[in-house]
Amino acid sequence: MGGGPIFIAGLERSGTSLIYALLASHPNIAMSRRTNLWTHFYRQYGDLSDPVNFEHCLGTMLRYKRLIRLQPDPGRLRREFWAGEPTYARLFSLLEEHHAERLGKPRWGDKSLNTERYADAIFSSYPEARILHMMRDPRDRFASSLTRWQVRRGGVGAGTAEWLFSARRAIRNQQLYPNRYRVVAYEALAATPDITIRGICSFIGERYAPEMLLMRGAPTFRDKGSNSSYGQRDPGVISTDSIGRFRGVLSPRQISFIQIAAKREMEAFGYEAEPLHLV
Repeated sequence: MGGGPIFIAGLERSGTSLIYALLASHPNIAMSRRTNLWTHFYRQYGDLSDPVNFEHCLGTMLRYKRLIRLQPDPGRLRREFWAGEPTYARLFSLLEEHHAERLGKPRWGDKSLNTERYADAIFSSYPEARILHMMRDPRDRFASSLTRWQVRRGGVGAGTAEWLFSARRAIRNQQLYPNRYRVVAYEALAATPDITIRGICSFIGERYAPEMLLMRGAPTFRDKGSNSSYGQRDPGVISTDSIGRFRGVLSPRQISFIQIAAKREMEAFGYEAEPLHLV
């Protein structure tokens, strides 16, 4: 396989599906989506050098609907797994490599939420890996969640806490792995997709491919007009119309809460606070 794996990290409603669609449309990159390999399976079944543990893990993986989409070959996975080091990371990579091979692409990538929590294990397992962490204004992210699902469990407090945890991991991981970990602002990707994608391609060591912007490698995402919370867009359109929408969705008190709780992290990522006058 060519180059190390590419991981998309970040929270839901942060543009992770958009960057997934763009990367999946590169001629060299096979992207999988929401496999949740690291969150659901990593170290959950004990030492995989024990055949009983391995079979338990593999059996569960083969029944998981998001992995069934990758059309895994159980016999081949077993043969190749026992021919090398019996680790979780290697089992994951075999599954992803087989998927990429079926698509005729030399490199694989994975988009799963909260991958930023596993950066240390990922880089230890795949020294050549690259992680792209999608970051979005916490006010817009929370507003998008409310619009998408109507009810947000835990309210603004839980939504802000999720964003803070992810933002702090982004800062920490980028400091520890400056050449392998990059934060990508949703706002920059939406406003200047061509420029932003060129920079991402340079970071991951791939040539820029203009056809990425057509998003034909992710037809479901593309043809449904993306997964915007604010209505369907024309197929293949990347729009800035969701930036700043929090002003018409959130109450002044919700905006104020987020800005006070996340003040330092918002400043670190260049998100300016709104002047508010609460009654």
